[in-house]
Amino acid sequence: MVRRDEALCEELKELARRLGVQVREEVLLREVGYHVRSGGCRLHGEDVVFLDRQLPAAERVHVLVEHLAGRDFETYYVTPALRRLLERRTGGAG
Repeated sequence: MVRRDEALCEELKELARRLGVQVREEVLLREVGYHVRSGGCRLHGEDVVFLDRQLPAAERVHVLVEHLAGRDFETYYVTPALRRLLERRTGGAG
């Protein structure tokens, strides 16, 4: 299962790159008073997803699916497993 999640994570990062989304895997610091978590944002006019490198692969996959679901990825090859994940998130649209 972990290996499958790692493979899905790599495929999602490649899809993001093709869609013009920068994925940055970093150790997101946690200090008293801060609640930092993985997610997407606009940075200098670019779409960026920050992934906490310390998260398990399954959680990194979830963050990427949440950010990429609903985008038009029809012109790109996506494995059936990843397509199901993305379509499940969008309710069947792809």
